[in-house]
Amino acid sequence: MNPVIKSIQSRSSVRFVRGPGPNNDELAQILQSAMSAPDHDQLRPWRFKRIRTDQVDKLIELAIKARQEEGDPLNDAQIAKLRRWLPNVPVILAVACYIDHSNERIPHQERVLATGAAVMNILNASHALGYAAYWSTGLGTYTESFPEELGFDALEYQFMGFVTIGTPLAKMPEKERPNYQDFLSEW
Repeated sequence: MNPVIKSIQSRSSVRFVRGPGPNNDELAQILQSAMSAPDHDQLRPWRFKRIRTDQVDKLIELAIKARQEEGDPLNDAQIAKLRRWLPNVPVILAVACYIDHSNERIPHQERVLATGAAVMNILNASHALGYAAYWSTGLGTYTESFPEELGFDALEYQFMGFVTIGTPLAKMPEKERPNYQDFLSEW
């Protein structure tokens, strides 16, 4: 089997990771891979912000506050899990899709798809370099105030969550995948 296809087919989302994470050169390769995502009219709508380790506690508190204020509070178990999980993650990227109001020719849905494809390239590149990655939307993604606190104004960006990258805590068993034929029909 082709090694690229083998890598793609063996990738799994892994939430619980630790250090080491990618070094600066590896992270550059991972993020540059995002730039190869399909992108109608080369709008490059994806935006990423790296959350540094010393900002993780603040990130958690902002998420807790946003969820509380917007009527969807995290329970004690969820908060405890966040406080155990995120401080151990070596790389955290916030992800948003830029809403370019000056270009209405390309529908926003295509920009969201392009951003999702860029994230998929990040997940695949991380895996190809021997790391595990996870795309998370549970923290505070669907609140109004949390993305704003990260600098993603709702008038300009659609916030899409976080990507975490690091070394898996344990060897992940191979996942059984469905057969593609179950999802294909002829027209």
